[in-house]
Amino acid sequence: MSDGQATPATEVERYEPLAFEPALAARWHDERTYSLPLEANADADGFYALTMFPYPSGDLHMGHAEIFSIHDTLVRHLRMQGRNVLNPIGWDAFGLPAENAARNRGADPAKWTYDNIAEQRATIARLGYSFDWDRVLHTCDPEYYRWTQWLFLQLFDAGLAHRRAAAVNWCEGCQTVLANEQVVDGACERCGTVVVRKPLTQWFFRITDYADELLDALPSLDWPERVKTLQRNWIGRSEGAEVTFRTAEPDADGHEADADERVVVYTTRPDTLYGATYFVFAPEHPLVEARMGDDADYRAFMDEVSRKSEIERQAGFEATASEKGAGRAKRGLRLNFDMRNPATGEAIPAYAADYVLMDYGTGAIMAVPAHDQRDFDFARQEGLEVRVVVAPDDGTALDGATMTGAYAGDGHTVNSADYDGLDWRETKRRITADLEQRGIAKATVNYRLRDWLISRQRSWGAPIPILHCPSCGEVAVPEDQLPVRLPDDLDFSVAGSPLAMHPTWKHEVACPQCGSDDAVRDTDTMDTFVDSSWYFLRYLDPRSDTQAWPVDAAGRWLPADQYTGGVEHAVLHLLYARFVVKAMRDRGLVAADEPFQALLSQGQVILGGAAMSKSKGNLVVPGEVYETYGADVLRGTMLFASPPEDDIDWADVSPGGMHKWLSRVWRLSLEQIAREEAGLGEPGESDAVAALRKATAEAIVGASEDYTARKYNTVIAKLMTLTNAVLDATRKEAHGPAVRDALETLLTLLAPICPFITEELWRRFGHSDSVHEQRWPQADTSLLVEDEVTIVVQVNGKLRARVRVAADADRETTEAAARAAVADQVTDEPRKVVVVPGRLVNLVV
Repeated sequence: MSDGQATPATEVERYEPLAFEPALAARWHDERTYSLPLEANADADGFYALTMFPYPSGDLHMGHAEIFSIHDTLVRHLRMQGRNVLNPIGWDAFGLPAENAARNRGADPAKWTYDNIAEQRATIARLGYSFDWDRVLHTCDPEYYRWTQWLFLQLFDAGLAHRRAAAVNWCEGCQTVLANEQVVDGACERCGTVVVRKPLTQWFFRITDYADELLDALPSLDWPERVKTLQRNWIGRSEGAEVTFRTAEPDADGHEADADERVVVYTTRPDTLYGATYFVFAPEHPLVEARMGDDADYRAFMDEVSRKSEIERQAGFEATASEKGAGRAKRGLRLNFDMRNPATGEAIPAYAADYVLMDYGTGAIMAVPAHDQRDFDFARQEGLEVRVVVAPDDGTALDGATMTGAYAGDGHTVNSADYDGLDWRETKRRITADLEQRGIAKATVNYRLRDWLISRQRSWGAPIPILHCPSCGEVAVPEDQLPVRLPDDLDFSVAGSPLAMHPTWKHEVACPQCGSDDAVRDTDTMDTFVDSSWYFLRYLDPRSDTQAWPVDAAGRWLPADQYTGGVEHAVLHLLYARFVVKAMRDRGLVAADEPFQALLSQGQVILGGAAMSKSKGNLVVPGEVYETYGADVLRGTMLFASPPEDDIDWADVSPGGMHKWLSRVWRLSLEQIAREEAGLGEPGESDAVAALRKATAEAIVGASEDYTARKYNTVIAKLMTLTNAVLDATRKEAHGPAVRDALETLLTLLAPICPFITEELWRRFGHSDSVHEQRWPQADTSLLVEDEVTIVVQVNGKLRARVRVAADADRETTEAAARAAVADQVTDEPRKVVVVPGRLVNLVV
């Protein structure tokens, strides 16, 4: 090697990440490098960074790798900015998959769960994610679910937990309630038994008490707008009226008699009452049950409806080809009575239809087919009248007989007696007031949101801490008797809930109020959403055996500054966590109004346009990447593929390309180290050195802005540009301090994304401390001041030339330079000259 020459690539060590990554990962994990002591709970400037914790159903998948890579980059960057970051990790460890493993494979659900946690933990550590390994929790630990039960008792004491009958999806084969998503084509996804709807006594949390607050607080949150829209739609606040309809029955002489059956419906559009041409009940409605009795058609219809989940019932209900020729579509049944329209006095036909649910509203609706698409489709299916009562203001004529779809736009009222000609909003106000005077309506605010059903007839979950005493009723388990532990000898071969079938567990208790030995434990367990509704509070002191969370620390850390997780949890998990925080605030146990101030929802990792799955044979797992290319390549590939919010199609990304770039960073660094060891100097402040110093400053400014904006893909692009600038400089004989400064800056800026290679090269540059302990670099902005700028020269608005002028050139100088540049194209004096200093000159001729 001679003076002024770069070290040939063949003379430096190859980039072999598997040679150093595992040892670094083990050290960070075992030495608890990124743990934050409990004393830091008093840090007023701390940053609480949360990622949605995983479910341990196997090793990490690519979705986990994406979310953790995004999150860890954020966290490492914040630490290098001097922030104390609370970054805990845990596992959402109760749930049906473990119970399924116990039933199907004879596995112990606890062992199955903890084995999977160990596998995931090892992978998380291997990939260098800088979690606080001193603040780990598992929701299936008795030390955790003791406090989940305590939380239940807090809500019970506040009147926010109650028990009542509700219709549920019931699998006779498994003897358990199923969530809607566990019903596939009307059958249990686990055993294939036809699922039925049946009433069952269940526990609920009164989340509806907080409906308005949950809705009104959304604008204050730094969440993606699509997530806030999902929350708004789920809460579903609407303003309308409750209107009373009556049954219409002829007496023995054929005259309609007064009926004592009254049915209240809620409608957001009372202005369309004159267009209500039929009435629809939920099949389970008590009035329908009473009127239809043992009618064979009704019983058959009920049998069919009972096999459908709520999701299936609310989906599109067009008749199938076979149903269209069957004389009457199976999704609707004409009842043997009519209802009286309170606005028109007409008797309108009554139906039962599966798209009306007993648990929503009052279990009955007035149907206005001209102005509601669902009602329109049903009316066309049943041959019912479509009556227009809202006409577009543009004069478009609507004919109910020929309309091909409902009209749901604005307009004025028609075919509605004294209300004709009014704007529909005015009609809504007036008709509500008029019916209120008659005592058959009242203005009402309604919500789609329903109370949170938390009961599960399963056994791998937190037992509900309630005793049922024949004398005292529902009695809370005293706090000093928590946790109510799951027995170790559950038999998962039994049909139904092993907890309910256990021979002794529910009986080995006495009523704490009256001492009766006849009391029994509640054998339901809590929905796993309860476990995940408060875990961020437990992280504040996960080992405490005296409190669920430290109230003073919660006052400092909440709301969490950043929450990262998939949009699939955007509705229920977030809604339930928000409810719990508000309820605990009202108990004086939390100061914050919200759990998460900022939310980042990453996209999916797909392959060839399709979601990855074993059944499709298109599954890529993280191990296939990091065992070949290393963890940094996996992390970098994830972040370079797209902005965090967008989907990543693994078919379009290139781990090999990322490996190639990191190999170049590796080679350039080792070549510089070799030059320094050889005592090679730098030949003065050459143009190449000046260009490299400027490129370094530009990289600091650009990367810093993109880190703050969470644009990690463009961070990497800017660092690739800096890498090329280093390569170009070394080819032009720059070998000294400017190159070292550029490379060390590159390593510092790259450290949050690729922690292993940067740590290893930082050490090789001779540093004894960690690259991750460095403060974020600051740019020498004087290097970015331009001496000259490029001016665009236009003639009549079209680009004709570009010219360089001094950055501080005045208007006259700029105009003169522009005229000279197009002198051969502009021979006459321009009519007008437009000068935008520092940007352009337009000559109008």
